[in-house]
Amino acid sequence: MSDDLSSLKDDMNAFILGHGLSRFQGYVTEDVHSVMWDPRDNPESWKDFVELAKKAGSEFLSMDEEVLQRDELDYLVQRLQHANYPSDEDMDEARWLRNHVGKTGFIQLGWPHQGIMFLYEVSTEWYERYQHLLDLVEDFGSMAIDGTDLDDER
Repeated sequence: MSDDLSSLKDDMNAFILGHGLSRFQGYVTEDVHSVMWDPRDNPESWKDFVELAKKAGSEFLSMDEEVLQRDELDYLVQRLQHANYPSDEDMDEARWLRNHVGKTGFIQLGWPHQGIMFLYEVSTEWYERYQHLLDLVEDFGSMAIDGTDLDDER
């Protein structure tokens, strides 16, 4: 798989519009009842997903993409540097991510049916690593914010 999903996003847009569907720019959160599409190792299965949306009577698909921004990556590096236990490996990985600034690393398609959102998501390996680092700094932040540590809980 490519390390930049920009051309895939363009293909998806053309395919969606070519099927007479509209595109709604938006991200579906975990708070919404949803069913995740299983691509079964078929990188082209998103086409089946779009065709199923049309067969189900959907008039639109939601679409969201994540492009790695330099300021977001700089913020991540800063948060890692100020963590109580910064790992050299995590710092190296965050610096390595600079190679992907400006690239699309995640795409989500969705369509509603009977109160449920059907979702298709695809991401690059670097984006998954980026998300892991974001989760890591959020964990550091919540430890610092709530002010407890394991010794206090005993």
